[in-house]
Parts: sequence; structure tokens; C-alpha cells
Amino acid sequence: MSRPFSPRSSASPASFVRINGKIRAREVRVIGDQGKQLGVMSLTDAINLARNQGVDLVEIAPNALPPVCRIVDFGKYRYEQAKKEKESKKHQHANKIKEIQLSPKIDPHDLGIKTTHAVDFLCEDMKVKVSLKFRGREMAHKEFGFDVIKKLLAQVAPFGHPDFEPKLVGRGIHVMITPLPRNKRAKNPRELADGSVPVNPHQLRNEEPDDDDDTDAPSAPPAKPANVKPADGFANNPFGNIEIK
Repeated sequence: MSRPFSPRSSASPASFVRINGKIRAREVRVIGDQGKQLGVMSLTDAINLARNQGVDLVEIAPNALPPVCRIVDFGKYRYEQAKKEKESKKHQHANKIKEIQLSPKIDPHDLGIKTTHAVDFLCEDMKVKVSLKFRGREMAHKEFGFDVIKKLLAQVAPFGHPDFEPKLVGRGIHVMITPLPRNKRAKNPRELADGSVPVNPHQLRNEEPDDDDDTDAPSAPPAKPANVKPADGFANNPFGNIEIK
């Protein structure tokens, strides 16, 4: 038994738009090209009106009663719809999620580093998923894991808030942190007021500070007066230091 061939260009029902003679309703509500309401009329009259203007009759609201159609060039209509979709996608905010993994026996220094990363992600409008996994006999003391999670949440509180209380799932604790709005969020402590990072100017040239910058350095001895001559009358006498016996 042969099967019917599927069409090569199969459009989804949502993107399919009926125009002109493909419209199935007997009466339609017509909108002009400038957005003016032309009222309800028969489908034949609406198609003839569109043909007289050299454009198409496009069905824009098929579920309305009666269906709403617009007199417009179909190519122009498709261009407007594509432009609207592009603009809507541009303004959509893609939620990015960063994950931070902890352990019940994490070192305080490592916890500080993890907290710093979480603050950086939250200040960049990213969600942070915190996961703490228990291994072996660590499941016997779950309170240690919850203490670690609470310490991290307390430190990132000025930058984000948890979506739910930390909960135990399987052999781990999970919590999701959402960044606070910009007007309520604290500034990243690693950034200065102007957003720059303090740098030693001598490190930029890979050289040591000059001796002139040290205020405690001894001053140079005063120069001898130029008009004073030695006792023998010669300024550069090579035999001045020879003793004559």
C-alpha cells in the first residue's frame, strides 16, 4: 500500500496565514492599509476591494467572529511580522545559570573564593545554583553541609536572594540564588567607584620606584664653592699629596 508523499515545504499551523481565496469565512471584518476600520462585508466584496487597490486580503485574526482581515501587500505584511519577531527576541532576557559546587569539609579560604565567584555572577545578572554533595559517611552529619550553605547565603545576601530554602535531594543540598534588581543590589566589592582596579604605576613599567620618591632618603652633600682655590694655588695639582723630605 502506497503512502502519500508529505509536502516538501510544510509550514506549521501557527505560521500559516490565509490570503485572498484561501480564506474560508463567508463574512470578514476588514481593516484598511492605514489601519482604518472598513466594517463587516462579504468575502467576495473584500477580495474585490483589495484587488482594486492592487494588494492582498490577509487574514490576521482567524479565531475572531467574524475573522479579521487586513488589506495589505502580503510581502509587506510578512516583512513587518518578521521584524516584530526579531525585535521581540532581541528584548528577551536569556537567564544564564552558573553552578558552584561545595563540600561539607570545605576550607574557609576556598569558601571565600567560591563566594567571590558567586558575587561576580550575581552582579552580572546571572542566577547561581549552589550544590553541596555528601560523600561516604558525611551523610551522618548533614548539619555541617547546611551550615556551609547558610554561610554562603549570608555573605551573598546584599547581591541575591534564594528562590527557596536549601533542601536535601538525594546525597546533596541544592539552592538557587536569583540576583537582586540593580537599584537594590550592592556594588561588587572588588570594583572601585569608577569601575577600575588600583594598580601601582611602577608595576606598569616593571621598574622599581625612584630614589627621589623616598622622603626619608638622605640629601646629597652641598657642593663646594667654585671660587675657592686650594692653598698651593693649583686646582688640579697631581703632586699635592706628595710629602717632601
